[in-house]
Amino acid sequence: MGRSRRTLPEELLLLALDPATGTTAQPQSLDLGLAGAQLVELALAGRIAPDGDRIAVVMPRPTGDPTLDSALELLRRRGSPVRAVHWIGGPRLGLRQTYLSHLERCGMVHAVEGQMCGVLPTTRYQATETAISREIRARLDSAIRTGVPPDPRTAALAALAHAVGLGKHLYPGNEGRSSRSRLRDLIRHDPMGGLVAHAVMDVQNGAGAQPRRNGTPAAGGPTRQTPGGGVPLQPRSRATGSMARVVSA
Repeated sequence: MGRSRRTLPEELLLLALDPATGTTAQPQSLDLGLAGAQLVELALAGRIAPDGDRIAVVMPRPTGDPTLDSALELLRRRGSPVRAVHWIGGPRLGLRQTYLSHLERCGMVHAVEGQMCGVLPTTRYQATETAISREIRARLDSAIRTGVPPDPRTAALAALAHAVGLGKHLYPGNEGRSSRSRLRDLIRHDPMGGLVAHAVMDVQNGAGAQPRRNGTPAAGGPTRQTPGGGVPLQPRSRATGSMARVVSA
C-alpha cells in the first residue's frame, strides 16, 4: 500500500479533531473507532474479509503501513477468524497517540504543549493541513447532501463517524438533525464498514459477548444505541485512559 493516500484511521482522527480546541471529540469511542477503521482499511487492501460476524485473514502479505501491518500480524496469529467485537473491544494501548504522532510527522497536525490546572502536562493537536480536513469533510457532506451512493471508502468513513458519535460534532444542534440521520443511513453502502460500525456500537453497549442472531448486521438496519453515548468495556477504558498526555474534549 502506498502512502500517497491517507488511511481510514487517519481520516477518522482528522474528522474528530476540533480545530478550535485542539482536542478530539468522543475520545473513548474514538479509540474503538480507530481499531475498527484499521479493519476496514485492511479489508479495502484485500488483506482481510468478513466471515459472518468474524474477520478472516485472506492475504497475510504486509501492506507497507507499519501500524496496519502490526494489526494484520496480530490477526494472522489468531489462526482462525476472530469476532469483530472481540477485536475492537480488546486493549489497543496508545493507538490514538500512535496516529496523532504519525499525523504530526507528516505535517498534518502540530503538537501544542501545555498544562492542566498549572500542573499536569498536556498536549493538544492543531490541524496544519486544513485543506485535507476540509476535503475529508466535503466527501461526507456531498454524500449526505446528494444522496448518491458514496464510494466504499467514504461509506465506511461515514459508518465509523456515526458509530463513534461524531455526528453531533460534525452536524450539531437541531439544524443538524437531518444530516445526522443521513450520516447514519450511509452505513448500508459498505458491508465491511457496516459490520465494523455495529461492532463498535456493540462494544460500547457491553454486548460484545453476545453474538448477533443473524451473524451480521442487517444493512441499513436500526442501531441499538445513541452513538457515542455508551460506555466502553472496562478493560478498554483502562487502555485508552493511560495514553500519555493527550487532552480530549
